[in-house]
Amino acid sequence: MHVDISKFDNAMMYNTQSLPLYSDGVNLTEQELIACQSLSRAIPDRQSRAKAALSGHRSSLIKGRGMEFAEVRHYQNGDDVRTIDWRVTARTGVAHTKLFVEERERPILLLIDLSHSAYFGSQLLLQSVQIAHLATTLGWNAINHGDRLGALIASETNHLEIKPRSRRQGILQLTSGLIDVHQQQLSQINQLMSDPGHMFNACQRLLRLAKPGSMIWIISDGQHINQQCLAPLTELSRHCDIGAFVVTDPLRQGTLALPKQFTLPVRDGQQQLTLTRQSYEAWLANQQSQQQQFMNLMNLIKVQPRLIDAAKPLSAQLDILR
Repeated sequence: MHVDISKFDNAMMYNTQSLPLYSDGVNLTEQELIACQSLSRAIPDRQSRAKAALSGHRSSLIKGRGMEFAEVRHYQNGDDVRTIDWRVTARTGVAHTKLFVEERERPILLLIDLSHSAYFGSQLLLQSVQIAHLATTLGWNAINHGDRLGALIASETNHLEIKPRSRRQGILQLTSGLIDVHQQQLSQINQLMSDPGHMFNACQRLLRLAKPGSMIWIISDGQHINQQCLAPLTELSRHCDIGAFVVTDPLRQGTLALPKQFTLPVRDGQQQLTLTRQSYEAWLANQQSQQQQFMNLMNLIKVQPRLIDAAKPLSAQLDILR
């Protein structure tokens, strides 16, 4: 017996999870991305030593000129005479100088892969929607900690570059950019041109955008960041910290419960497929192979990607972000 899953009300009906606030699982709205701010507060601050000097709201281990007073010590050769504490010097008769804790803010950069392959979903959310939720949550987290936020949103037809900005400017540009690129990709899903080099171009642009000491988060479905991207990512890893998230779908992971026999219409990028049990196994092997290639590539730059499931709201996966 063959079961045509397309005849059910919705293939996503098998998921008992509730949609995130203001989300329909397919389109992106400003309200649902603003709602990600509450999720960002659940991510604890990570104290880590950067690979290069920074500048902003985090207290540095380096003492120097800045806004926050640290201590007074004896004047030493080479100290800036402008920092001499004349009151202590007059009281003790020995020259003393003031030290300050430098204010340091870290540039946070998001490489957001909205390639056409991410417009896929068997349950709850399109992977592209979950990518946007994750990117926005990380963005809000950066803003909450006073860091400067920038992003590079990449697709086959559009590369949107957002230079790191502090306070609300960065997050507002990020949310509006995500909505614009996402809607454009949805509206052109039938006319998208294949561009196998678009993520390589994005990585090269990121190499120019990222300053030493930046924290870079790569957010992707793992289908288009390939061996060609290794050179720019390796160069980035020398001076920046890199983390990666792979947004997955149960159908692509082989974790969706399916009947023994079925026919399942699937759109995978530009391809319109009808999967049966036999063809699904071959299709699944190809999907997992592509994802494994991405994992292997990240391992070469000493990054361990984390998996985020598009079949669950991000609020149920916050432990992965810690």
